[in-house]
Amino acid sequence: MTHFPQTHPQHRAQRVQFGSSIPVVIKLNDGRSARAKLQSISETGGMLRLAGALEQGNLVEVAIQTESGAVKGMAEILQPTRKSKTEIMQPFRFIALEDDDQRVLRNVLDSRVDQDFLGLRSSQWVPPKRK
Repeated sequence: MTHFPQTHPQHRAQRVQFGSSIPVVIKLNDGRSARAKLQSISETGGMLRLAGALEQGNLVEVAIQTESGAVKGMAEILQPTRKSKTEIMQPFRFIALEDDDQRVLRNVLDSRVDQDFLGLRSSQWVPPKRK
């Protein structure tokens, strides 16, 4: 079954940042592909670092290789937010994800939150001993 991520007008989806280079392949409508690095991701979309801007409004297929597995989905390219001489930061919004891809994405987000916070959702958390 296909999952259609929806943004919530009053609640921004939790984002996780990546310091390391997570590769992304973008398949364009005309059959060409572009390569990017993932800057951040959420259940509803993400931010790409690209050598050149993609056309805003394009519907593309994104393939993201994460430590939890590949995430493939349809996405809409949004307007670039920052440009420098060497790269462009360009957001995208997920349009559709298959259930397996949604599960992998959720695992990536949960795993990253666990690594960053080592809190209640962490497998390393141990409840305090009761006296």
